[in-house]
Amino acid sequence: MDRKTNHLKTRRQILAAGLGLGASALAMRAAHAQQSALDALLDQRLRQHNSGWGDSFDSTAQGQAPVISPEPMFSPASAVNLETALRQHSDMMNRGGWNQVPADSVLRLGVRHPNVQHLRQRLIVGGDLAQQWGISDIFDSYVDSAVKRFQARHGLVVDGIMGPEGFAAMNVPIGFRVRQMETNLVRIRSMSGFLGDRYVMVNIPAAALEAINSGRVTTRHTAIVGKVDRPTPILDSRIHELNFNPYWTVPVSIIRRDLIPLMQENPSYLAENNIRIFNSWGASAQELAPEQVNWNTEEATRYMFRQDPGEINSLGSVKINFHNEHQVYLHDTPDKSLFGDDYRFLSSGCVRVQNIRELVTWLLANTDGWSRQRIDQVIQTGERVDLRIPDPAPLYINYVTAWAASDGTVNFREDIYNRDGLPTVASNG
Repeated sequence: MDRKTNHLKTRRQILAAGLGLGASALAMRAAHAQQSALDALLDQRLRQHNSGWGDSFDSTAQGQAPVISPEPMFSPASAVNLETALRQHSDMMNRGGWNQVPADSVLRLGVRHPNVQHLRQRLIVGGDLAQQWGISDIFDSYVDSAVKRFQARHGLVVDGIMGPEGFAAMNVPIGFRVRQMETNLVRIRSMSGFLGDRYVMVNIPAAALEAINSGRVTTRHTAIVGKVDRPTPILDSRIHELNFNPYWTVPVSIIRRDLIPLMQENPSYLAENNIRIFNSWGASAQELAPEQVNWNTEEATRYMFRQDPGEINSLGSVKINFHNEHQVYLHDTPDKSLFGDDYRFLSSGCVRVQNIRELVTWLLANTDGWSRQRIDQVIQTGERVDLRIPDPAPLYINYVTAWAASDGTVNFREDIYNRDGLPTVASNG
């Protein structure tokens, strides 16, 4: 079992235990998730086959909320928006807050169950369901739409099914949400100044990226960010270079933590993944055979490991560079099915970007000779091309777990890196 699977299994078992979910309900939700992932993958492969070339299926995966507003996650009005939402939630808390929803049954469209009444009440209090649709025990299309809205606001897969993840987010006490909003208001105020007319914004807890022009979102992307033990850093920089069909030079940290154990388990791993070993960096470097390295020591950390460009290259078709001391960057990925998951904290610190060609097109909008057609052609050739960007775009990578839009919609995300300084939800009852 890989680390991601093990983490998700543990996380969902804890949620199920804390919410009182039975094994059958958890199994139903797991089966649905597996089928959704399979459907998404088959759909992607079908579109790839029909179009006839590589990156065509790099679009919003099944189960993800569509882009419905050009308003950025963060803008000069974000602090005011969150202040308003905070007052409303504080007033709601003083009036008794919201009800808990029994989590002993999976609820979905067409179900008739007493728990749907509690679900409707919670959705109404939270502003996701209009009060006029009442408190009945039927999970109808109105409840389905309200659940999807709730899921989108909380960064969950938008499928309309109330299972372990949905109940866990829904049953967070309102007092916890109020404290979460207070913590993030400080962060948002610190970034409420002028960010530029044209910039890229990454929000780590949302695992999302936006390209902004004149205060409006031009293109929005699902992202994959750093694992808990290899977090994506918070930083401000400028995007200055693109590498098409890049090599991937394996960082020493990954050589030590991943590559050496993998080679101990499978001596053919490097060959299977088109990774070469060189005894040094630079033009004079000589290639080594895997058999020349002692994999039972850390000898490998003294060498350079480089993956050739191609379909299985870990950086995919494009690498986007910006100056930073952490040696991280934005990049494509060959494993695009991961963008359909609600848990996207899987990288070693870099940010993988869905639909990266749209972002590249945006970055090169003012660069002569680099249309979307030219970008596609260069990628399709498989040739290495490095391009300096004449007008580097500012890049901001931030950590915000609660924010509000101008229409009053409040978004919450899991404090994946435990930086909010709040006690666990379980200890808040």
